[in-house]
Amino acid sequence: MELTYRMESDYQIPNMALPEGPPVALGKYALLRKKYLKQQRRVLYLNLLTTGTLNSHLMEIEQTAVEQIELLTAQMAAAQGVDERLKAESQLLWVGRMNNIRACAEEIVLGEIVYG
Repeated sequence: MELTYRMESDYQIPNMALPEGPPVALGKYALLRKKYLKQQRRVLYLNLLTTGTLNSHLMEIEQTAVEQIELLTAQMAAAQGVDERLKAESQLLWVGRMNNIRACAEEIVLGEIVYG
């Protein structure tokens, strides 16, 4: 790889550009991961950015987080007896418990995958 330089004042600045990639739509967990990397893990963020692997990393985090939340929600609901029978008997109770289960699952995933 051959580098070229441009003069700015008395300095030679290398002509470098980030690798171009297709635009991707990032989900909630990918955006949270990107923000975390920018603020807390700056070196890792810059390494991913300059090697052109940031978007693939973020998409992997998004996919993994969504899958884990779905899995944990199903497991926790089964363990707590939150099923279709409860939904038919008392919708408000079912909704409240499912919201609580989903919030717990999301908190686990955020701690282990997004911010881990």
